[in-house]
Amino acid sequence: MKYFSTNGKAPLASLETAVVQGLAPDRGLYMPERINHVANPLADSLHETACRVAEAYFGEDIPLAELRAMVTDTLSFPIPLVKVKDNVYSLELFHGPTLAFKDVGARFMARMLRHFNRDEQVNVLVATSGDTGSAVANGFLGVEGIRVHVLYPKGKVSKTQEAQFTTLGRNITALEVSGTFDDCQALVKQAFMDDELKRSLRLTSANSINVARLLPQSFYYFHALSQLRRLTDKEAVVSVPSGNFGNLTSGLFGGRMGLPVKRFIAANNRNDVFLEYLRTGHYRPRPSLQTLANAMDVGDPSNFARILALYGNSHEAVTREISGASCTDEQISETMSQCFRETGYLLDPHGACAYRALCEGLCEGEAGVFLETAHPAKFLEVVSERVPEARVEVPERLQAFMRGRKQTVPMSSRYDDFREYLKQSLR
Repeated sequence: MKYFSTNGKAPLASLETAVVQGLAPDRGLYMPERINHVANPLADSLHETACRVAEAYFGEDIPLAELRAMVTDTLSFPIPLVKVKDNVYSLELFHGPTLAFKDVGARFMARMLRHFNRDEQVNVLVATSGDTGSAVANGFLGVEGIRVHVLYPKGKVSKTQEAQFTTLGRNITALEVSGTFDDCQALVKQAFMDDELKRSLRLTSANSINVARLLPQSFYYFHALSQLRRLTDKEAVVSVPSGNFGNLTSGLFGGRMGLPVKRFIAANNRNDVFLEYLRTGHYRPRPSLQTLANAMDVGDPSNFARILALYGNSHEAVTREISGASCTDEQISETMSQCFRETGYLLDPHGACAYRALCEGLCEGEAGVFLETAHPAKFLEVVSERVPEARVEVPERLQAFMRGRKQTVPMSSRYDDFREYLKQSLR
């Protein structure tokens, strides 16, 4: 399989090149040149479903036995579909090692990068607004020949999220950036475009700009619909908490592969540039705003370019399959409280955005799945304040992270400072 750049000015690349480089030379995002249809994608088990999807993506480039081993090793935890109320189901993506949906893509990418590594030092750069950093850091922890540098906005992630990637040490370094997530993402992208750094360092990204992080997230969409079809014959609608739009984009890829979904809902917080695009046809990125759903605080989502590429830059085509909604902090709080009061189900702030959008947008004859992307205990202060009657149990895995010692490198949002750090630390 070859991969093309969304900017259309780079040569076609192999899977290995796309994974190791992360970003195309013309600053575009890599896309597979075709999307293979999976004839019978909905198997009875998570592993078999994921293997069928993985083979459609990567079967031409990785031996099947090794690919299946990657899938099995990655998915060492369940991803259950839980009924919240009539026709509304939660896909719980928080049962992995760091209790967030990004465990799937990060763990798979770590195994794929190890497959392609030629005994050279690989330096992974990742910007995070919350859970990406912990998932990537823990997915790559102790992997020989790979160093991970996590950039995160100072004071803009939860204490629990921060502890999951700042207390690890070993081959993981956390950079505490004075700025926003968009500043962190800009630093990573600039590093990939720096010819001098590229000549001296082997850099790759573990954000959803990397196809090895993005595409495996399709696995759980197929697994969700496999579970849903055993519960109802209604048409499926999926609501996705959306920040950098990697999660939604992987679902859209699934739709092209044969995922039996009627439509998607992109659930935004106050950072609603995509919702504005849906309504007006104009895309106007802007500085992100800090909200309760911090992992969605993105003002210029990278994967918007992939969505345009999937739909041939047609606003009409995009809006046929994707609708949108936005949620203020007040609405997030209200939704968390109301959902628990009415159903007994405890939402995290990101899941609350998706749940609210789904409940407001579900039509007659439809059943809805919303993605619950992180364990509520990762946002303990926010959840406890909004839903005081709920007893939030903090898993031992999170408690262990919180007991660790924070280790960070202070960093400005100036690229020259970040560049100098890389040159000095990676010699």
